Amino acid sequence: MTFEEKLQEYARLTVRTCGNVTQGKYVLLSCPVHAAHFGRMISRKAFEAGAKDVIMLYYDEKFSRIRFLNAALDIFKSVPEWQALQRNYYAREGCVSITVLSEDPDIFEGVDDEKLMANAIARKKAFKEFYDIMDKGGLRWTLVAYPCEKWAMKVFPECSKETAMEKLWDAIFATCRLTDTNTSEKWESQDRLLKRRADILNKYALKELHYKNSLGTDFTLGLAKGHIWAGGSEVSTDDVKFMPNMPTEEIFTMPDRLKAEGIVYASMPLSYQGTLIDGFYLRFQNGEVVDFDAQKGKNALTRLLDTDEGSRRLGEAALIPHDSPISNLGILFYNTLFDENASCHLALGECYATNIRNGVNMSEKELLDNGGNRSVNHVDFMIGTKDLQITGTTKEGTKVPIFVNGNFVF
Repeated sequence: MTFEEKLQEYARLTVRTCGNVTQGKYVLLSCPVHAAHFGRMISRKAFEAGAKDVIMLYYDEKFSRIRFLNAALDIFKSVPEWQALQRNYYAREGCVSITVLSEDPDIFEGVDDEKLMANAIARKKAFKEFYDIMDKGGLRWTLVAYPCEKWAMKVFPECSKETAMEKLWDAIFATCRLTDTNTSEKWESQDRLLKRRADILNKYALKELHYKNSLGTDFTLGLAKGHIWAGGSEVSTDDVKFMPNMPTEEIFTMPDRLKAEGIVYASMPLSYQGTLIDGFYLRFQNGEVVDFDAQKGKNALTRLLDTDEGSRRLGEAALIPHDSPISNLGILFYNTLFDENASCHLALGECYATNIRNGVNMSEKELLDNGGNRSVNHVDFMIGTKDLQITGTTKEGTKVPIFVNGNFVF
């Protein structure tokens, strides 16, 4: 396929396989201004699939940096009412939410931490209805990526801008299985693989996982009672299958927010709100981060952990084999959508209600009572290595090997 043919197929895959736009649905499309061409492609494909309307939400991270550097702190403590009304309205209508990610990993370097935190909290509160509906399967959603020059140069610093962009596009196409024809069939096969692994772990009904590797990770994580392992496609409340992330290699579940003990070392840098956090560890006691450090970005890590009580506890545990397509590329993407799918990871903050039996029907109190976590954050950080050992323990105390030398045993 030519580049343009791959881009067209990428847009089709985004609409048909990821968001799975169907007749009469609104499509809420968030797209960076420099990816407008791709956004228009997605829009056309969405209307061809039967979309009632496409609502385009363009964003410009360079402008966002200007705004953060110049506007007063109070500006970031609230969100204009019309923005909240718009997003929450389309969530109630059961829209399909498609977000095109294209981030400079260093875009907010030097920006006031307090402004970034205030903005994150205000947006999560203003769009709470949207996120609650999304969390409970009331709308279909997906994330896909589009390169920008700053991101490409971060990943391939030895290259010219043109070559770096070409190489990043090649990597995105490869990880999204867009190297030749039959892309939909490839994703159906990948979906079956992830479902098979999740089914095996669900049958074990594990009580906890123990992680250990040469970085120094020695960590035991309790799993929520009634937890569900999931991966690949999800099914919305209107019984339509969709793929939340493109690409995806993970299976994931809900930990018990009160049951995490030991130390975990990050195996990759974390890009958080435009700041890189690198060389960091977290020490847990009774489910809470009680000690931490970072070689780079410690202020950003502190800001993350201090956002709210739930930000020091875990909301997700995900398993990805070291021998997987993204990991085998040997590329550090500085982008969570890709790096999280190259490595086992944990997430600080919000849990997914769909990762526990009957979770979508639970009140917030019931979810908390069953080990779930609540926070304005949900931030993945990578802990997987080629020598990672993971052992599960069943309710009866039986030890079950899950990972040996960084890979699934099944």
